[in-house]
Amino acid sequence: MSVFAHKTLLITGGTGSFGNAVLNGFLNTDIGEIRIFSRDEKKQDDMRHEFQAKMPEVAGKIKFFIGDVRDLASVKNAMHGVDYIFHAAALKQVPSCEFFPLEAVKTNVLGTDNVLTAAIEEGVKAVICLSTDKAAYPVNAMGTSKAMMEKVIVAKSRTVSPEKTKICCTRYGNVLCSRGSVVPLWIDQIKAGNPITITEPTMTRFVMSLEEAVDLVVFAFEHGTSGDILVQKAPACTIETLAKAVTELFAPDHEIKVIGIRHGEKMYETLLTNEECASAIDMGEFYRVPCDKRDLNYDKYFKEGDIKRNTLTEFNSNNTKLLNVDQVKEKLLTLRYIQDELSAWEQEK
Repeated sequence: MSVFAHKTLLITGGTGSFGNAVLNGFLNTDIGEIRIFSRDEKKQDDMRHEFQAKMPEVAGKIKFFIGDVRDLASVKNAMHGVDYIFHAAALKQVPSCEFFPLEAVKTNVLGTDNVLTAAIEEGVKAVICLSTDKAAYPVNAMGTSKAMMEKVIVAKSRTVSPEKTKICCTRYGNVLCSRGSVVPLWIDQIKAGNPITITEPTMTRFVMSLEEAVDLVVFAFEHGTSGDILVQKAPACTIETLAKAVTELFAPDHEIKVIGIRHGEKMYETLLTNEECASAIDMGEFYRVPCDKRDLNYDKYFKEGDIKRNTLTEFNSNNTKLLNVDQVKEKLLTLRYIQDELSAWEQEK
């Protein structure tokens, strides 16, 4: 029997790639109910029909709630009787957030505060919030809004007893083949007979699968302490390496066109800042950054300093393990999306 046995799990932004991955992994377990909370009724209807078709014997465990994390009342409406929450609702596209930064604030910052406020009021036992590597040393609106989201999460964790509601945050890098990510775009470009477009060949990004993203959230749920930020020790690769891996799988020697860095992009991403490394705890495949438990009475800290510091330094996509083309191809081939697309591509040729 799992820790989710007969429990009710709410996933905000549940019609996205992460929500679908959770449903695929959890529906056939002894979980009691999974609630999908989102604002797009069409995506909910598509998801409802998809799981009724492929998992008819357990699809009844899924309940759908229309609402928006920006609207506290709609969040509360979906929260009655919920045991656990995976908070995935967010605006994630870097360029669109650059042009509409207040929209990112409304969803990523204020929306998160609404979810946590409702969860605490309803006595939800644990909330795991999903963040991004772009929140560390942010240079764009999306990353800045996610950094503020993390501050809200940590601050909120100080206001409630962890025995009542545990609040943790996970920070992860690029999820391969998630909705709106670059690999599906490249596959569409290849199928259309167009060059695939990359921004800057030497740019590096962390890479992980949807299943690994779910594993990180479950790890935080099982091992995190309230106020923690948890990250996976993910590998990375250059954008050129990822592009070559995709073309070698689908169309060797396909043209790759460099279009230049887009609004708000960085040359590399950071999962742990140098400052966070001072207190980070190595947990094997993951790092845990504990919440700073000090209060606002700073005087005593000037008198009682702590000179010990971890030797760990900034963990970023340049100094982690860099995968080569063959290793990226191997990782891509483990993904159901790539398997399905390759099969369809072979039939079309």
